Amino acid sequence: MDGKTLRELQRDVDAYIRQYREGYFKPLSMLARMAEEVGELAREVNHRYGEKPKKPDEAEGEIAMELGDILFIVICFANSMGIDLEEAFHRVMHKYNTRDANRWTRVDSKD
Repeated sequence: MDGKTLRELQRDVDAYIRQYREGYFKPLSMLARMAEEVGELAREVNHRYGEKPKKPDEAEGEIAMELGDILFIVICFANSMGIDLEEAFHRVMHKYNTRDANRWTRVDSKD
């Protein structure tokens, strides 16, 4: 990310998408694309850590690239709906820091 903020990443993706007449896909198409990308990540994780090894003629995929694809489509989705991902992320972190503050065993816990 080269130290970029989520807002900067959103601007980068928007500049990329605006080069093309087609623009952003419709929400249901983006959701389908997101599901597809998550499936590709799941396949790579299953091959690497699960019980389903790749076939000998299958190329090794990169989990990092699959995560990057997911980030790209999430940013596209947010941009198309006018959602500021930094603001959304801060709101979600606040939720986790309050709702789940005592759910897990802290590293610095004496227990």
